[in-house]
Amino acid sequence: MSSQRTHYVTTTDGVTIGGTVHGQGRPLVFLQGIIGDGDLDWQALLPHLTDRYTCHLPSMRGRGLSGDHPDLGLGRVVDDFLIYVDSIGEPTGLVGWSGGATWAFAMAAQSDAMDAVAAVEPVANSLMDEQELAALGDAVARAGKLAAEGNLTAAMRAFAGFPLTDKDIAAAEDSGYFDTAGRYAPNMVNFFQQLTEYEGLKPDDPAVLGAISAPVLVLLGSHTKPYATRSARHMADHVASAPDPLVPGAQPCVGAWIEPDPLDRWEQADRLAVGEVGRPLDQISRRLREDRVQVVAGARADASMTKGALWIPRPHVRQRRRPARALVAGR
Repeated sequence: MSSQRTHYVTTTDGVTIGGTVHGQGRPLVFLQGIIGDGDLDWQALLPHLTDRYTCHLPSMRGRGLSGDHPDLGLGRVVDDFLIYVDSIGEPTGLVGWSGGATWAFAMAAQSDAMDAVAAVEPVANSLMDEQELAALGDAVARAGKLAAEGNLTAAMRAFAGFPLTDKDIAAAEDSGYFDTAGRYAPNMVNFFQQLTEYEGLKPDDPAVLGAISAPVLVLLGSHTKPYATRSARHMADHVASAPDPLVPGAQPCVGAWIEPDPLDRWEQADRLAVGEVGRPLDQISRRLREDRVQVVAGARADASMTKGALWIPRPHVRQRRRPARALVAGR
């Protein structure tokens, strides 16, 4: 018998955010990438986790089980997922991929509900050069044109040429990923259009990253693109180097840079595992090496740290909100 169930919350503007829930144990919340939804992006991990963890797979508004709404501003999307995490009612591990990894940083800067964060290939748009920004703009424009013509699968495929490698795209096509995610093309284009109008601090701002007190691990695939490499290093460096300015006596977060074995990143879903929070970082690093994952650099890794870190080799007290100082703000 399946143990799948659902969890819903209502946002401050009346939108229902829903997620499927699987397994039993310590709660983990998984944030989707910009193309798919919670289930589509993370379903493959569940057989490896549900015997030890309660896995929540929420989707952003307009995707999956969540209700639709024209407001897809960055601040609103982050707030939606924060409300979802808060509703769980206990400390939660947070895992995000790509855009979801970036939102995870914004969430961790605003709330203590997450006691560990694993960010898989986060995106720092502010670090893109002119050529990369132009390529991203062209990819969104092509996707928008195809979506307007009703070619939704082609729209997602056209956009995917920017963030994904050729091997990623081939594997995604073979699995039917773009066919399933195509219905979200208009939603994705709308998100990017509103992102250009966003005036608050972005999740990759050092002020936001420096406000994070939870242990953080930044992960990167072995065949990713240059902007993703720069983004991951930027995120890890700024989280790990700054003590939390809002919590007296807080220790620096732990950021780490790891490079998985050179396997196709979409094929690694059946090799994933999650480490336990509460283990010293040196033990986690040793376990990563035992799993044939190379730890390339540790940013201020403290082997005596007792909080440990949540890690994933790749896919993929009552909580309080912090003051909105040096955090993502605005819509």
